[in-house]
Amino acid sequence: MKALKTEEFEVNMGPHHPSTHGVCKFVLTMDGEQIIDLVPHIGFLHRALEKIAENRTYLQYIPFTDRIDYVSSMFCNYGFVLTLEKLAKIEAPERAEYIRVIVMELNRIASHLIWLGTFALDIGALTPFLYAFRERERIMDLFEMICGQRMTFNYIRVGGVSKDLPPEFIPKAKEFTRIFEPKVDEYENILTQNPIFLERAKGVGVLPRKLAIDYSVTGPNLRATGFKWDLRKEEPYSIYDRFDFDIPFGANSDTWDRYMVRIREMREANRIVKQALEQIPEGDFKKRVPVLFKPPAGEIYTRIESTRGEMGFYIISDGTTKPYRVKLRTASFSNLAALPEIARGCLIADLVAIFASFDVIMPDVDR
Repeated sequence: MKALKTEEFEVNMGPHHPSTHGVCKFVLTMDGEQIIDLVPHIGFLHRALEKIAENRTYLQYIPFTDRIDYVSSMFCNYGFVLTLEKLAKIEAPERAEYIRVIVMELNRIASHLIWLGTFALDIGALTPFLYAFRERERIMDLFEMICGQRMTFNYIRVGGVSKDLPPEFIPKAKEFTRIFEPKVDEYENILTQNPIFLERAKGVGVLPRKLAIDYSVTGPNLRATGFKWDLRKEEPYSIYDRFDFDIPFGANSDTWDRYMVRIREMREANRIVKQALEQIPEGDFKKRVPVLFKPPAGEIYTRIESTRGEMGFYIISDGTTKPYRVKLRTASFSNLAALPEIARGCLIADLVAIFASFDVIMPDVDR
């Protein structure tokens, strides 16, 4: 009997594909439905954000940082501003630091809700998508209340924040933190022990810890390997050392673990917001900074724990109103680099779940 002849073939997945979460393209070498090799093609969204910084004043560049990771804009604002404050030795008022922590942790929840909804949608579950966006809408209402925007906020400024919290913000935020915890239980009731979800996630897309470290993977994807690394604990910045919260981590480093780490992170972020709302002091929300802001000449690198992992800003100042050089370190770029290593040997249907579990945002990759 003659053996059935098979051959490898290539498939282009993206750049306009619902499961690539933006303009990412994968060139897949396939043997039937099994992935033999995967090559990510990036750059479709490159906007030269680092070069633009050299042609803008420091303060003019803050709105551009919103576009680095448009789902976690508060972190992008803060990372850049914190770097400038350290370079210029500026200390924001205590009230401003509390406001920053509140809006960043609310933004962490909002970002994880987008991830949860789209991740569930990718593997065939519509209800979590509707539920997650229901709660995210409440957070967007809170952000609109303080800065008039729902996605690109331009809220965190050198020396503080652009506007103080309106009187109705704290009661509304406390109401959100009160109702949010039971909502997370709802998400888990739908997904966590769902037999179909377990089949799609358990043991799928295992990322070994050494491989994650070798590729500089950070954030929830690294913590899912069991490596407890979170800059809010390891290198505390702002006022994070005043709050009681845990760092969620996994054990098996599969798609299910990456899901559970983010679910628990939402609970912990909600816990931080609750504490900050109770402790927030009265006082100034911003320190006066000249419009023509000129930090001293020098260079500095500062990193923070953003939604997707470590976000860093490297700035070279020549003492003028414009930076001589700005370089970004974004988590999605390094996280995406590890994907081909764990996709080989998987089925193409598994790739959809694995890539979704990595929570890659393409502007964060291409910049």
